[in-house]
Amino acid sequence: MSQNIRIVLVNTTHPGNIGAVARAMKNMNLSELHLVAPKFFPHEEAITRSSGATDLLDNAVVHASLSEAISDCHLVVGTSARGRHIPWPLVNPRELAGIVSSAAADTRVAIVFGREDRGLTNDELQLCHQHVHIPANPDFCSLNVAAAVQVISYELRMASLYAAGAREDQPQWGTPWDIELAENAELERMFEHLEQTLVDIEFLDPENPRQLMPRLRRLFLRAVPDKVEVNVLRGILKAVQKRISG
Repeated sequence: MSQNIRIVLVNTTHPGNIGAVARAMKNMNLSELHLVAPKFFPHEEAITRSSGATDLLDNAVVHASLSEAISDCHLVVGTSARGRHIPWPLVNPRELAGIVSSAAADTRVAIVFGREDRGLTNDELQLCHQHVHIPANPDFCSLNVAAAVQVISYELRMASLYAAGAREDQPQWGTPWDIELAENAELERMFEHLEQTLVDIEFLDPENPRQLMPRLRRLFLRAVPDKVEVNVLRGILKAVQKRISG
């Protein structure tokens, strides 16, 4: 499963942090590093701080946007250090590891880490199925991004080792799921279709949207829909649009 886990860093300012993340990942047998618009990369300090994990830096994929970085992923988890206006499914690193280790072997997972000074934006977090929070000391809870990656990747490794030794091939739902999970890009197209349909039927006022779409995002992402479920939902939306236009 570790080869399908993607660590995504968003707008990293300090190149040394990228190198330290690469080191933490290699310690825990993770290799897929993706960078969203880093300020400095490649950079000598990243190489130095990687302590030999230069293969991860050499193979790191750089993206212009988070949407691009996670477009082919089936499960996206955003790191969050604080509560949000709209509550979202929130897990700790150990719970996250259990979810990931019990998913199908071909499930592509992205774990997204935000900027050093302010983390991920609300819009970025709303691209994620779930949020993960490290329950650090509330009086001193700011973690360096590499330390956060180390904590989460350690839990992922321990869950992977346990699953391999004690619960081999036990599926998440008690039986193998019959359809591949929807990729993030497919979900985003569904949300665009849903939003337009709601505008068309005058359920959503684009001038005063309130929190309707974020709440609907939370509803559907919480279910982690598969490809057929997304196609069914879009078929329903298409039928609604056809009826109101005719």
